[in-house]
Amino acid sequence: MIGLLRGELLKSVTTRAVWGFAAGGMAFAALNAVLIAVASGTLDEIPEKKEALSGLPVLLLLWGLVGAAGEYRHRTAAPTALVARRDRGTVLAVRIAAYALTGLGLALLINAVAVGVGLPLLAHQPGPDLTSGQVAEVVASNVLALVLATAMGAALGALIRGPVVGAVVLLIVDLVVLPLVSGAWEREANLTPFGAAGVMTGGTHDTTLTVPQAGAVFAVWTVLVVLVAVGCERRRDLA
Repeated sequence: MIGLLRGELLKSVTTRAVWGFAAGGMAFAALNAVLIAVASGTLDEIPEKKEALSGLPVLLLLWGLVGAAGEYRHRTAAPTALVARRDRGTVLAVRIAAYALTGLGLALLINAVAVGVGLPLLAHQPGPDLTSGQVAEVVASNVLALVLATAMGAALGALIRGPVVGAVVLLIVDLVVLPLVSGAWEREANLTPFGAAGVMTGGTHDTTLTVPQAGAVFAVWTVLVVLVAVGCERRRDLA
């Protein structure tokens, strides 16, 4: 099992896509910090300042989806199971774990950029500064959101098995459907994976969910999607 995990980790960190998504995540973190801390005007409340340090979970969700779906596009999922002498469900579970571990590394890198760029800019804003404990809380919730997004993305990629179709559907849901739902049913929208991720990263201020509650909601969604993906994968043949 350790050898299989090592192999999946190696695949996840040696593709060109991972570096592209890493660069995109760091660029977004830096741009978000500048836009929120400088271009948005005066920030005198703690929640507003926390938003300047937020990440973009949907980006790593896309990376997990594209990477896992690529296994089926390139027809490497079945040979991997044959070589590993494991059933396809076990191989997929290990693959998702590998993506989650790689997502952890990316999340730490992205949050380091967010904090490094954001905190000096926020120092010039009025009102109370973020304490070290508050910064740690923001980083922890952002990292958790990014890791869960990566794992969910990998599971969705195994279910959809088409990277282009999956990416398009995901972006439509995130950019079109969810904003419409949020406008009419904000409470219900926060119970979706995207809504919970927004609360965790500080992108959503006015909400009935606390950050720990949002983390629990996102974790439950992730576990459910992973279980469904692994269960469906076990029912497929090796063709």
